[in-house]
Amino acid sequence: MFTISVEMSFHASHQLALPDGSNEPTHSHNWAVTAEVAAETLDNTGVVMDFRRLRAELGRIIAPFANSQLAAIEYFRQNNPSAENVAKYIYEKLVPKLPQGVDIRSVKVGEEQGCWAKYVG
Repeated sequence: MFTISVEMSFHASHQLALPDGSNEPTHSHNWAVTAEVAAETLDNTGVVMDFRRLRAELGRIIAPFANSQLAAIEYFRQNNPSAENVAKYIYEKLVPKLPQGVDIRSVKVGEEQGCWAKYVG
């Protein structure tokens, strides 16, 4: 099994709904996103897939997040905009963008250094 990953970042704010029904204060992060994909075999150029293509697909998915309030994204009106849900959203959007024979392994999202959430479907 061969794997590759790309990392990108964006700046966005969010406000989590808390278990007691209240909301935490709106605050922002410089989010980091790592997408890891894998293939059993390499393509005819000797790669899992082109890094530039993976970066471009990830970039298109996270572009609406840049300098936004995550609650402005429809998905996060229905789902708490936690790092966990951001990772799941990106994972689900990336799956159909991958070439045949390439599978997504995980999407990892960091709100700040040392604080990561990872989604593995």
